[in-house]
Amino acid sequence: MCLSFEEKEMESEENLLSAYLLLLLLGSHFTLVGPSTPEEGWQVYSSAQDSEGRCVCTVVAPQQTICSRDARTKQLRQLLEKVQNMSQSIEALDQRSQRDLQFVEKMEVQLKGLENKFKQVEDGHESNIARQYKSIKAKMEELRPLIPVLESYKADALLVRQFKEEAANVTKLLGSLQEQLGGLDYQELHSRVISLEDRLKACMQRLACGKLTGISEPITIKTSGSRFGSWMTDPLAPAGDNRVWYMDGYHNNRFVREYLSMSDFMMTDNFTSHRLPHPWSGTGQVVYNGSLYFNKFQSHTIIKFDFSTSLISRSRQLDFAGYNNMYHYSWGGHSDIDLMVDEGGLWAVYATNQNAGNIVLSQLNPNTLQIIRSWTTNHPKRSAGEAFMICGTLYVTNGYSGGTKVYYAFSTNSSTYEYIDIPLTNKYSHLSMLDYNPRDRALYAWNNGHQVLYNVTLYHIIQ
Repeated sequence: MCLSFEEKEMESEENLLSAYLLLLLLGSHFTLVGPSTPEEGWQVYSSAQDSEGRCVCTVVAPQQTICSRDARTKQLRQLLEKVQNMSQSIEALDQRSQRDLQFVEKMEVQLKGLENKFKQVEDGHESNIARQYKSIKAKMEELRPLIPVLESYKADALLVRQFKEEAANVTKLLGSLQEQLGGLDYQELHSRVISLEDRLKACMQRLACGKLTGISEPITIKTSGSRFGSWMTDPLAPAGDNRVWYMDGYHNNRFVREYLSMSDFMMTDNFTSHRLPHPWSGTGQVVYNGSLYFNKFQSHTIIKFDFSTSLISRSRQLDFAGYNNMYHYSWGGHSDIDLMVDEGGLWAVYATNQNAGNIVLSQLNPNTLQIIRSWTTNHPKRSAGEAFMICGTLYVTNGYSGGTKVYYAFSTNSSTYEYIDIPLTNKYSHLSMLDYNPRDRALYAWNNGHQVLYNVTLYHIIQ
């Protein structure tokens, strides 16, 4: 039978962990970059059996959060927060009660003084009545402002009692819930789930590829530079290497900025500058395995520049590729040759006269820059706004300004194309760079002087 994704009552710790493991194994985890987005539920697109009786499920996996699918865990967390909030409120009320008590003590002293005044009136003679009356009246005027304080104190005292009753009810409910959970050690459970996640990450890498079905709202990382440019991280960088590379402009520039981390890029202007031997053309540069790949200005030459040696390690002409604004993207900017990477390696997107100005897609050897294989498409290069590769499929946008969407996809696995409709929020109205990073599973974009990120949703069949 095929599996269905339903929220069920977990009766024990092992059931909770097993269900969590099952969800992870049947889904795909897409790493979020930058601030988190609202969490979506599991979506089951289809469920069937193949000819051999194996389960074939089509799913889209949401962002993972530890134990977030356990309804009782959510309830426990909410109740604990409620108790904490009530404790804070009771503490505030207690402080007010102490303050009001000082007023009451003051009033008590004044009432004793008033009582003495009345006694003097009773013991005195008539000649003193008028003077004593004036004094009593003055004392009463002093007491009048304390009346609202007393009323407020009574209301606060009642509210404190109500809070105490509610806290007692919640405590009883928490005890009942704890009995249902069987004394589960959440710290231990947390550690075990973290361990499971670490063990499953390697497995998830094998399930990473899929078809693009959604693009998140943009996350603005920084506002800097001119209207055009590119920025990126290295998808093959070793663990701990989180450098950000930044290239402002699309021609007549040869200085690349290196930031030590994403936080440095966001918060500071501390960077190292690398001077290239030639200026670049367009915004289609990529950093891949420690080297920068770029199109030399006013040529169809691709250069591999090694950052560790500050030298050109390889250069090669991309035969027949248009350059110098012959077959650019619709926004112009010498964007004739666009280099990009995905899970399969290094790619070049360009156009040739032989293919009537339509897009040609070539997979390149990252060491020699030789073409491994090429595909010709029927999509005019000049009509494309921007393009990027995910899992061997080229995705093309319908424009670069205003309302933008991804509307054309060419699969190198099947050598076929289709028209799709995936909205892409163009927040700052002018896209001049859009590239996918397979390590982050996110789209990097340069949007009118803003460096932004988009998270993506991929769809795949797990057999």
